[in-house]
Amino acid sequence: METSQRSGEKEEFSKERTGTKAEPEQGKERKQHSAQSTGYYINRPVFGNSGPSKLRRQLSQGMAFCLVIVVCILFYFALLRLDKISGVIRIIIGILKPIIYGLGLAYLLNPIVKFVERHLEQFLMERFPEMKKVKPLCRGVGIFAAVLVMIMLFVTLCNMMIPELYQSIKNMIVTVPSQLNDAMKSITEMLSKDTTLGQFATSVLEEVTSFVQNWMRSDLLKQVNVVMSNLTVGVINVISELVNAVIGVIISIYVLWGKEKFSQQSKKIVYALFQPNHANMILHLTIKSNEIFGGFIIGKIIDSLIIGALCFVGLSVLNMPYTMLVSVIVGVTNVIPFFGPYIGAIPSLILITLSNPMKGLYFLIFILVLQQLDGNVIGPKILGDSTGLSAFWVVFSILLGGGLFGFVGMILGVPTFAVIYYVVSMLVNQKLEKKKLPTDTACYDEMSYVDSDGTYVHSEENEFNKNKGE
Repeated sequence: METSQRSGEKEEFSKERTGTKAEPEQGKERKQHSAQSTGYYINRPVFGNSGPSKLRRQLSQGMAFCLVIVVCILFYFALLRLDKISGVIRIIIGILKPIIYGLGLAYLLNPIVKFVERHLEQFLMERFPEMKKVKPLCRGVGIFAAVLVMIMLFVTLCNMMIPELYQSIKNMIVTVPSQLNDAMKSITEMLSKDTTLGQFATSVLEEVTSFVQNWMRSDLLKQVNVVMSNLTVGVINVISELVNAVIGVIISIYVLWGKEKFSQQSKKIVYALFQPNHANMILHLTIKSNEIFGGFIIGKIIDSLIIGALCFVGLSVLNMPYTMLVSVIVGVTNVIPFFGPYIGAIPSLILITLSNPMKGLYFLIFILVLQQLDGNVIGPKILGDSTGLSAFWVVFSILLGGGLFGFVGMILGVPTFAVIYYVVSMLVNQKLEKKKLPTDTACYDEMSYVDSDGTYVHSEENEFNKNKGE
């Protein structure tokens, strides 16, 4: 009798932890109404209950085994021709660059369009209730405002940055060689004493000097020709990228104008190609990915602009050299999570230290204070917990993304891995819910376990039983 009562208490406790108690009919109706008003796939839909797919029902076990072998063989031959496949992919990406730029710009400008459209539509509906074609007018005004904001930001940054960057680079080219010569003279004078270390350093410097002179006489001319040819190719590439960017702006306007149509067509294709439960899961993951990417990328851009502006103000107050150049480096590299501040601070510290070692020390202290301000105040206020990743997974995703795709991979690696992390967490939680086990990670501490009959036992029960036994 006592055993059955205890098992009943355990089952009740397990239901409380997992939230599997029977809901009242009124609550169910409220949930159904909420799902109908917001979209069934906004919240995580139920999946995995439709049984085997049509392909698995039609194939026997032997046929499925043969199909797996054929897929593995095809994958092996694809790996052997990976260079040709990647070359074809690069050609396709090069052709579609204006489309990619247009989609990216449309994604970044869409929040501005939605903001203007929402407020303008509300204003017009209140002031002019009989006005027709309000939505097309608001959409056009929103797109115009978004493009105008983008152009104004671009022109303002160019007017602020280009003269300052030109002056900083010019001063750097003029002063850095003399600073390096002074540093080498100081090292030579320090090591020119009649000691073994001084004689060794003098011989090394003589050999380096002769090597540099021979290289300038023999190989420098060839290298200059190579650099000039690469410079010509680089100018052509820059012009090509500018043309692609202009075409991308035009494409982004078309995408923003018909974004509902594109969304409806995509949804229609998904429901046509997949089963309803799979289609709803794809739509749910699409919405969740949009939340993660939008919150992270747009928030990171705003955060980097604020850090770049604060860096410019602080360096101007401290009268640092290369103020605009260093501020641009710090602001751009701040887009990269975790490693970005260090990537931007190291070359900036070297530049300032070559000009004035004492100011280099001041810059190091300033940048440490600025990054602490960003990491503890500005960043959390803007980004919040947009990715849901711990520090370890952030570092992991940055290293993996940077190793595979370079600078772009370091930026997009964190939100991409956050989406993968969400999918894995969702699958794990779905498996636990089927077994009527809690999904909260904190429930699986040292003293919690699952009975052989599948009942979850919490550590509080263990402590209670232990104290009762004593």
